[in-house]
Amino acid sequence: MSSDAPRPSEVRSGAQAPAPEALTAFDLPLARLRWGDPPRWLAAGWRDFRRCPGLGLFYGGCFVGMGWLLMQVFRHAPAYTLALSAGFLLVGPFLCTGLYHASRALERGETPSLGASLLAWEERPGSMALFGGALLILEMLWGRAALIVFALSFDGMPDFRGSLLALLDLRNLGFITAYLAVGSVFAGLIYAVSAVSIPLLLDRPADAITAALVSLRLVLTQPGVMLWWAALIVALVVLAMLPGFLGLLVIGPVLGHASWHAYRNAVGTAATASG
Repeated sequence: MSSDAPRPSEVRSGAQAPAPEALTAFDLPLARLRWGDPPRWLAAGWRDFRRCPGLGLFYGGCFVGMGWLLMQVFRHAPAYTLALSAGFLLVGPFLCTGLYHASRALERGETPSLGASLLAWEERPGSMALFGGALLILEMLWGRAALIVFALSFDGMPDFRGSLLALLDLRNLGFITAYLAVGSVFAGLIYAVSAVSIPLLLDRPADAITAALVSLRLVLTQPGVMLWWAALIVALVVLAMLPGFLGLLVIGPVLGHASWHAYRNAVGTAATASG
């Protein structure tokens, strides 16, 4: 008998093989992306949406409802719109977790389930919560920095309606430049650490910090393609918002599915710690 074979006492005692070690940020090699990849991700997202339209329309309806709620708050309590917008920026990516779960099921030849997609976060609750907390802190810092820019540019703090008017008034060019610069820094940082983080957390035994660093590596090493992908997302979301947010009914879930394919393309299944 080979010396490597388990002893009878070990078998009887229920000894198990050690669990696989968690991945580190540099265990996962990144694929070389091409300029044509983002449109392909969108096409794959559209195919996934067509394969499970009911599930996609549910999540799309959630995105539309969030937009309508934001507009109601703007009409009746504009001062709270900025805070609610930050909350939606946090909720949106995590709402897409269910869409990532559905795309993964389709990839495996399984039938997606709405109930299972709603509970997808339970696969990595600790890591998901930690990552969500980190995003919340970044968005709070963004909001605080924006308030400082307002305070230094005007006498008193305008409400949300006044903020929009200030941003549209070319006489406030210095304020507009500073406000957009601060927004660009924080928006870029949030995008860089979250571009593929949540699908990675759903799919791999990684912690929140590792997922954020992998996403940051991807954006920093291939900024051109990833900025092209970000521009497509922003353009489609803006267009979807124009007809009373109704475009989000389809665009929202398509982008969610497409983001899963972006992750799979950039950090494929063949990438492992053993190389």
